[in-house]
This record gives sequence, C-alpha cells and structure tokens, in this order.
Amino acid sequence: MADQSKSMKTCPTCGTRLEADAKRCVVCGRNFHDAEEPKTQQKREREVRTQKMPEITLSLPVAIGLVVLVFLIGAGLFFVFLKEQDVIVEPTITVTPSQTPTITLTPTATLTFTPEPTWTPLPPVDYEVQFGDNCLVIATLFDVSVRSIILENNLNAECTDLNQGQILKIPQPTPTASPEPTSTLSAAEATEAACEKLDYTVVAGDTLSRIADLYDVSMDTIRSYNELTSDTVFEGQRLKIPLCERLPTPGPTPTPTLPPPYYAPALLLPSDGAAFMKMTDTITLQWESVGTLRAGEAYAISVLDVTDEDGIKVTEYVTDTKFIVPEGLRPNDSIPHIFRWWVVPVRQIGTTDDGEPIYDAAGEISDEYVFSWWGIGE
Repeated sequence: MADQSKSMKTCPTCGTRLEADAKRCVVCGRNFHDAEEPKTQQKREREVRTQKMPEITLSLPVAIGLVVLVFLIGAGLFFVFLKEQDVIVEPTITVTPSQTPTITLTPTATLTFTPEPTWTPLPPVDYEVQFGDNCLVIATLFDVSVRSIILENNLNAECTDLNQGQILKIPQPTPTASPEPTSTLSAAEATEAACEKLDYTVVAGDTLSRIADLYDVSMDTIRSYNELTSDTVFEGQRLKIPLCERLPTPGPTPTPTLPPPYYAPALLLPSDGAAFMKMTDTITLQWESVGTLRAGEAYAISVLDVTDEDGIKVTEYVTDTKFIVPEGLRPNDSIPHIFRWWVVPVRQIGTTDDGEPIYDAAGEISDEYVFSWWGIGE
C-alpha cells in the first residue's frame, strides 16, 4: 500500500490525483514535465490555491434580518434629519359649510308728515272814501301799505284819483310774528368783542419785548391774552395782539387810543310800521344794547316827523336802551303823522362854551323804523 501511494501525484492545476508517470491530467488537460522540480511544483500548487475567491453562504432568515436592520437604520437617520430641520406639520383645516340664515324683515314705524297749517289770506274789506282822505291816511288807518291799496284798486301810482264816496277794497294786513328778543352780551363779553385783535406769527429773531414795542402793547398784556407762562416765544408761534390795549402815545400831551367803534344797535320795539291812534298812547322806543358804555358814551336817539312840512326832528342822548317819545311830538291835527326813528352810539369829544357835551359817532347807525301817530282819538 505504501508503494502504491508513492506512485501517485497531484495535478498542480486542478488537484486531481494521478499516477506518478502520467504525462497529462485527464481532468484539466495539463501536460507534466519530468524535469520539474518538486519545490517548483509545490510553489505552483500554493499559487493556484491562493487565487480562488472567498465564498459567503447566507441562509434565508439571516438575509431577511439584515434587510430589516438596514431599513430600521435608514428610518432612524430620516427621523433625526427631520428633527434637526424643526419641521412643523400643520393640520389641514376642513371647512364645513353652514346653513345660510334666513333673514326676516321686521316692519319699522315710519313718520307720517303732518303739514303745518298755513295762513289763509283774508278777503279785503270795503271802505268808503271820506272828504280829505288820501292813500296814506287810509293805509295808516288800516295798518297796510299804500302800494297794496293801489294794486288792489288799480289806482294810479300817485293815488290822486280818489273821489268822495268811492268804495275801495282794503287788503287786510298779513299777520307777522313778534320779534324774538335777542341776547345781550355781558359787560365782559361786550368788552372782549369790541376789542380789536391782530393775529401775529412769530418769526426768527423775535422776542416778546420786540413784539410789544412793535405794536405799543405791554408784554404783560400779550402774556395775559395768550396765556403765556414766560417771556419765551418760538418761531411759528401764533399770538393774539390786543390793539385796543395799546399804550398811550408818548409826548407832552399823551392821547389814549380810542376803542374800536360799536356795531349798529338792533331796534326792537315798536315793530316797524306800528300805528298809535289813541290820545292816551305812550310810545316807548327800545333797542338792543351794544355792550357796557364807557364814561362819556351814550346813545343818540333821533325821531323825525316826515309828515310835517317843517320836518320836526328831536335828538336826545341817553345811556339807557329805551326812550319815551315826548308829548310835544304828538300831532295836533286830524291826520296821522308818520315818524322815523334810529339810534347810533356816540362818544363825547368835548364841551361847548355853555358846558354842553359835544358828541361824535362811536359806532354804526341802526336801521330806521317807522310808526304812525294820530293826534286825536279815543
């Protein structure tokens, strides 16, 4: 047996065991040389064995486990990535349509317009022309205008075609509302309203002292009118300069600056066109106050008889807001007289040699009112 094993050899290419004298491998077809040394043959055998690739054999459960492990590792890495990016996933809001409410209209109360009663013109009255009558006398008697009589009876413009016994249509007067009393200013308000003021805008470089010198008004007065707490003014600031508070003009005979003129007084009573036909009538003229009068100031009330040929006129100076027409103006004939009256504020500017005051207008003249006055009657 030992001899038989020695007579065997191994193919260096495929490892097949062959007889010792074999010249060719029956498996891989390699040729053998007799002169090949044993060491060289062993070296080649080792090289052939080292060139083979390693083989890995896995069972099915192990393969599935590896796949699951890789998937878990990938999921963990993806979760860490999302956490680092701080991704906030907002829920999707689903809008559910609601039912449309039904609106029921509620009837509201409406205001019913009630027309105000209007004055119905009264029919004209008949009047028989008497001896000596004229349109002015008849108009005064019935408290209507001469023009209304002319238009109603188709008379000429001068109303000279009247005849005794003629029947005229006299229109009845339209009632007029009594004048409402007007508010009267207090003394302080009247003084404030009468004071002339100037709006001034402070410019660069201005001081309160310079502005006071410019308008001859004291610094204290400017501070008081503008409620300033100091003498400091700034550019663009608006100030009220009371010109009525100007300082007296310097000189040997300083003359104070006169206050601004008063506005025209409003006449109150009697109403324009009033008629007085009784001997016992007392006519009191009244007007609105223009404020508190200063020393030497008054109202000049003038009454003029326009019917008299001489045009009798009376002017009196009073400090009150009413004046009683003197009896000396009462007509002494049988026809009505037409009187005009007006009022104007005045201020004393001097005296006569007899010591009587001399007045000058200190404001605007009022409107003129008219009244008629009979000299005879009950």
